[in-house]
Amino acid sequence: MLVLKRLIAFVATNLAAGLMIVGGGGLALAQVTGPGTGQPHPWQLGLQAAASPVMADVIWFHDFLLYIITAITLFVLALLVIVMVKFNAKSNPVPSRTTHNTMIEVVWTVVPVLILVAIAVPSFRLLFTQLKVPPADVTIKATGKQWFWSYQYPDAKFEFDSLMLQAKDLKPGQPRLLAVDNEMVVPVNKVVHVLTAASDVIHSFAVPAFGIKIDAIPGRINETWFKAERVGTYYGQCSQLCGKDHAFMPIAVRVVTEQDYAAWLDGAKKRFALENVPNPNMIAAAGETTK
Repeated sequence: MLVLKRLIAFVATNLAAGLMIVGGGGLALAQVTGPGTGQPHPWQLGLQAAASPVMADVIWFHDFLLYIITAITLFVLALLVIVMVKFNAKSNPVPSRTTHNTMIEVVWTVVPVLILVAIAVPSFRLLFTQLKVPPADVTIKATGKQWFWSYQYPDAKFEFDSLMLQAKDLKPGQPRLLAVDNEMVVPVNKVVHVLTAASDVIHSFAVPAFGIKIDAIPGRINETWFKAERVGTYYGQCSQLCGKDHAFMPIAVRVVTEQDYAAWLDGAKKRFALENVPNPNMIAAAGETTK
């Protein structure tokens, strides 16, 4: 019984420490991010390094749950060992006839409730952070197509397609199956509001380093957001099975300084201006005329 009481005290102590972390500014730990290039690495263990506040919170919550799961697993393992050693037929030939224990029943009811509360508080806080889009500095519409992405900058009135580069077209440093011909470009430390849609089947817009993943559905507009905190190129992929080339429609987001973004924007307005794109209705009418 003494061993059981010590185990209960151990679980209660760890649970109290977890609650203190959740309620006492522990989320500040989520701001600690490691180096990363925004893509997976050989022999990688764990999530990609965070490049946005939301992903930093996702990583913190993931690690927090891992601590709780580990404590519960060790506790249950210890109980099993105690039962096997102390209550086997050889050590305990005359089994107890006890059918109820008020203390144990209260503990195994209250402790799980406290554990669920400790998980729910940061879980709901993270969910609300992801769903509540702050005032945007840049708005981009990402449209999934079979099998590439189109990016529209409504405020700047231009749109372009982004297709995966073939192996023969890769430049040094560009990752195979992730690099594209035209990257989505955004300024650093600015809130980017992403609208997602699809022109054919359901796709999914996901960039792990930013902690975003949202479906792109035909006939519907979904939204998400991110704020990249470091300059660099970050990669993602369509995360919804969408056809035979599902594995070949990557997402590449290039984060640049405000000055570089302004320069890129000026060039993109001329290169990808919507008025430079032929009207499909005019093309169809011209085709009928030539028949």
